[in-house]
Formats: sequence, structure tokens, C-alpha cells
Amino acid sequence: MKKCLTIFFTFLFFYTHAQSVNNYLEKIRNNPAKLTAFFSLMPKGGDLHHHYSGSVYAESFIQYVIEKDYFIQRETLEVVDKRPSNDKDWTRFSALKRDGQLEEYRSRLLQKWSVKDYNYVSNPSDKQFFDTFSKFDIASKDNIDSGLLEIKKRAVKEHVSYIETMLSSASCARTDELSLRFNPRLQLLQKQNNAQRCQLLLDTLYKELIKKDIISCADNYSVNTVNKLHQALHIDDESFVMRYQTYTVRILEASDVFKRLLIAFDAASKNPLIVGVNILSPENNEIAMRDYWLHMQMFKYCHEKYPQVKYAMHAGELTLGLVKPEDLTWHINAAVRDAGASRIGHGVDMPYETDSYSLMNYMKEKGIAVEINLSSNEFILKVKGNRHPVTLYKEFNVPIVIGSDDAGVLRTNLTEQYVLLASRYPEFTYEDIKKIVYNSINYSFIKEPLVKEKLIAGLDKDFARFEKMF
Repeated sequence: MKKCLTIFFTFLFFYTHAQSVNNYLEKIRNNPAKLTAFFSLMPKGGDLHHHYSGSVYAESFIQYVIEKDYFIQRETLEVVDKRPSNDKDWTRFSALKRDGQLEEYRSRLLQKWSVKDYNYVSNPSDKQFFDTFSKFDIASKDNIDSGLLEIKKRAVKEHVSYIETMLSSASCARTDELSLRFNPRLQLLQKQNNAQRCQLLLDTLYKELIKKDIISCADNYSVNTVNKLHQALHIDDESFVMRYQTYTVRILEASDVFKRLLIAFDAASKNPLIVGVNILSPENNEIAMRDYWLHMQMFKYCHEKYPQVKYAMHAGELTLGLVKPEDLTWHINAAVRDAGASRIGHGVDMPYETDSYSLMNYMKEKGIAVEINLSSNEFILKVKGNRHPVTLYKEFNVPIVIGSDDAGVLRTNLTEQYVLLASRYPEFTYEDIKKIVYNSINYSFIKEPLVKEKLIAGLDKDFARFEKMF
């Protein structure tokens, strides 16, 4: 009897506190400043849709190239470590500083390397966003250690306890002769929509790639990139955990996409720090659109080879006007049903998908979460408010997680994503939002059960402390 009373009063205690918090949230829904203060303090669990390079703020990358005294092209603002010519328009950052021009160029680089001060006129918004990555690539690749520490420091201050970041893709030697042999045949099978023969051809390509020793590329990436960085930087501690996804990119020719995907799956199968695989780059890219069916077949094949490896997929990051209407009807279906994704990123075109109700019921039944990225979808796709399908996913009980995507490029953070969710979508109560936070750990790809249990226990304590404030 005493034990039952203890359980009852404990439940009543937490229920009362949660109800008080919910009441407070309802009072402040239309006040962005109060919402920001509220969500800044709220535990946010994990960020599962997170790109390393796009999450470091441009100021850090710019400071890096200034300290390295790299060269900058005065007109195009291209930055290189070695002067490519004697063109007088190339100069060192130290010369800009000497001439009193450094701050002017710093400001111009901020506008090139992020969406800061974007005027919605000079470039299409999606081009403005995706073009930034190649521009700051010289800093993001050479300065990963500082970038990861910046991301961790910001996360801890923001009450984010876990990040699952898309770190990088493993490099490997070129296999041009295989591309010449296999790409035309893969394209023909795609036109024929012949999944069975495609799987057989991918198996033949797999055996050829194994002969090229691509597995050594996976091992090198796992040990000399991921393990080395993670251990040297002491990323994990009592307040924070980070794990990594590796990936292929969808804008390459088919055999190269497959090669990178195999390396990613192999690396993820051997290393507990590499928890999953993804596919990146603009979904509306010409090659990405043409080869989307092929890419799904590749994931299906890799899943057969490495059944223990989980993977998320950027799928449905499209909207009406960006592509033809018929191209909006099948990408999420293919990612979920054909390729077997465990989570999808964005999922914006869900309302246009064929049999979308059936698809969302399938996602609910299979526990396939959708990673919602509100700032990203608004800037890149111009989809926001009631045009966004987040409430549709909620109605069908599809597991939802909230992600920051590329917070550095977009000049945002995870807190702001919760502010947008609460202010734009009153359907989400405090309890709904709290469930989303727990989803970010429960639907993570963390391989070590004890790590996941510890993060959940930490959330329990953090929410109890947070709710006591009200």
C-alpha cells in the first residue's frame, strides 16, 4: 500500500508540474521573446538532422583562413591556400589587414559563406544555400577539430545532450574504368525499371570494387578520421555525447555513388561511433532526380550486405514549383518502402505523395521517424506555416524529431526550431513537444544501449529540474 501511494504521489507531482508548464506555454505562444527564453532553458535531447560543416558558423571559418593568411580573390572572394597565378586580384589576408580592408572583406565573406543579409533577389534561395558549402570547404575540411568543439560547446549551452552529425564522406582512389563499364548498363536498367537485374548488376559491381580494395578506404576513414578525432578531442563527457553518420552524395555518376555508399556502410558496420549512413546534396539536382530510383536500389543492396547498419535519407526535400508535379509523388515512398530507410530527413513533399495517408500509417507502424527542419525548409523551399506538413505527420502519429540541419549557414540554432514549432503550430502541446525531445534519443542510431539509457535518464532529471521552475 505504501509503495502504491508513493508511486501515486510521484505521478501527481510530475503531472502537476507538467500541467503548469503547459499552461505557461499556452500563455506565451504569441511572444517570440518569451518563447525563446523558455526553449533556451528547456532540455532538447538530441539533434538528429545535423551537418557538421553547415553547423559551424562562418565567422569561425573566416577567422581560420585569416589566421592561416590564405589568399583571396578580390572579386569572386574565392579563398585558396596557394596562389594560383600572378593575377593582381589575388592577395593575402595580411595584405588586406595592412591596407585597412580586412573588415570589409570579412563582411563580404559572411554573406558568401552563409545566408547573412540575403536579399531574396540576387540568387534563388536554394542556390544561395547550397553554393556556400564549396566556398568554405577549404576551412571546414582542414579545421574539423575546432569545428566539432564549437558545435559541442554551443550544444551544451543550449541544453542539447546528443548530436548525430553527418561528418564527412570517405575518400578513395578513382575507378574510372568501372564507371565506363557499369554506368550505361545501370542507366538502361533504370529506364526499364528492372529491379531484379539491377540488383544482380550491383552485385557484379560490388565484386569488382572489392578487388579494388575499397574496404581499406572504409577502415582508414573509421580509424584515422572518426576514431582519431573523437578520442583526441574528448568529445563525450557527462553532459554531452556525439556520434557520426557518413554518407554518399547523390550528384555523382551512378558507380561513384555506389562506391561511396559501400564504403560508408562498411565503415558503419565496424565502428560504434559511426552509427548510420545518409545520402546528401540537393534532391532536385538533375542527376539526383534522374538517378533517384537507382539510388534506392543501391541502398536496398547495401542493406542486404550490411543488415545491421541503420540509415537515414534526405527524402522529399522538394515542393511544387521546384520540380514537376509528378516528381513530388514518389520519393518518400521509395525511400521508405523500397530502400528501407529508418528515418527520413525533411519529408516536405508528403502531401503530394501517392497514397500519402497509407504511407504515413506505414511509417507509424514501422517506427520510421521524420526529421523536421523548419528554418531550412522555409529558406530553401519557401515552405512554412500551414504549407508545412508537420501537423499532417502529427495527425497520423508519425514519430517526429526536430533538427537544425545547417545552423551555421542558416544563422539559427535548435532552440529557434522549437520556437517556430510552438509559435506556428498550436496543435503541439507541451507534452507533444516533450515527446519530440525524447524521440530524439529513442529514434537515434546510437548503438550502445548503455549510452542511450544514460541519455534518457539525463533527460528525466533535466526535465524534472526544468518543470520545477514553473
